[in-house]
Amino acid sequence: MKRRVVITGMGIVTSLGVGVQVTAAALKEGRPAIGTIASFDPSPHKTKRGGEVGAQALDCMDGRDPRRCLDRSSRLL
Repeated sequence: MKRRVVITGMGIVTSLGVGVQVTAAALKEGRPAIGTIASFDPSPHKTKRGGEVGAQALDCMDGRDPRRCLDRSSRLL
């Protein structure tokens, strides 16, 4: 049985920023998305550089009480 799918919106979360417009503008400006890792200690790993998603992507997006927000992985999804 074939099922129909309707795409009703588009979103993106990257190390350049949150949202299609923000990310597109950063790409057009040639802004770098890779830098020194700051969110954890990278010393056990071979590389010390990477593209990190900023804290704005991890905020509760609808203004809810932070204790009721999903965990970091779920919010990034």
